[in-house]
Amino acid sequence: MPKWYEQVRMDPGNNYVSSRVRLSRNWADYKFPNRLSTAEAEEMLRRIHDSLDGFSEAAGEPIQEWLLAEIPEIRRMAMRERRLLNASILDRKAPVGVLISQAEDISLILNGDDHFRLQCLSPNAHLYELWDKADKLDDCINEHFNYAFDDRYGYLTAFPTNVGTGMRANIVVHLPALSTGKQFPSLLESMTRFGVTIRGVYGTGKENFGALYDISNAKTLGISEREILDLVTKVASQLNSQENQVRRNLLESHRTERMDQAYKSYGILKYARKLSLRDALIYLSHVMAGFTDGILKTEQPFSVYRLYLGIQPSNLIASSTTPVDREKIDEVRADYLRRTLPELTDF
Repeated sequence: MPKWYEQVRMDPGNNYVSSRVRLSRNWADYKFPNRLSTAEAEEMLRRIHDSLDGFSEAAGEPIQEWLLAEIPEIRRMAMRERRLLNASILDRKAPVGVLISQAEDISLILNGDDHFRLQCLSPNAHLYELWDKADKLDDCINEHFNYAFDDRYGYLTAFPTNVGTGMRANIVVHLPALSTGKQFPSLLESMTRFGVTIRGVYGTGKENFGALYDISNAKTLGISEREILDLVTKVASQLNSQENQVRRNLLESHRTERMDQAYKSYGILKYARKLSLRDALIYLSHVMAGFTDGILKTEQPFSVYRLYLGIQPSNLIASSTTPVDREKIDEVRADYLRRTLPELTDF
């Protein structure tokens, strides 16, 4: 079964990379995870395991289950890079359960930051469909476990920022042209006034290598799930439209330069013998824009976003059949891209 990120398609006018809905829930019978003893956590996980037989059926695909401690460290770090685990539980000593679907589009973390953290991912923009899936899975869990819920505040969570719906909705958008403009920071600031958070996916501070931007709701309290979906979708749509307008203008006035950038970036990725993560992300962004603009074409549909994840350090090491020297990771990354990037076709 292909992974969800292998199905991301960058068609003309579509700069949406991925969507995510995440729900945080807690079992009313137990204290929050950070206050549970090891014995209490183990008991809770046993009880959950015994009662979640129908989860795989509700998910519609096979679900693999592990204890976090059973997963080798490099695989845990690779799962973090693929957005399956969050950084706060990577080295957690308390017992943590991990359930992941074959396509990696559904995951359920038990006794992490909260007793239940349900996540659904999809390629491109399918936020409402994801909510329908997450809501169905949430009901499946809630049939067996009484959630910690307050009539006034909603779902009670370990972090106050998640109280209310307990839901985070995200859309990742590729903005390579818009983000280079001088007015981009002020544009993002104006968007946040709607009640969203926008952050670069790769990079720190003002630097964002790869031009991917994650849009999510800033509030979970005093707002309904539908309102959250509408809000995130609206902001993502506006950024997508503005990106398309800038790209159309650039293609009309600087088409040769745009083509040159896309083909040069492809050539470097296809033939380089050593590539840093920063450089690889920048060139992949140019190639992704080339596909979206119709400048580049392959025989079969291809997910450039799959390479964004594949070139991350831990994923490179985890997928290698031989030991990898971290000092030579840039060489391993270049080799991976040479093998994975498909040949271009003529129009």
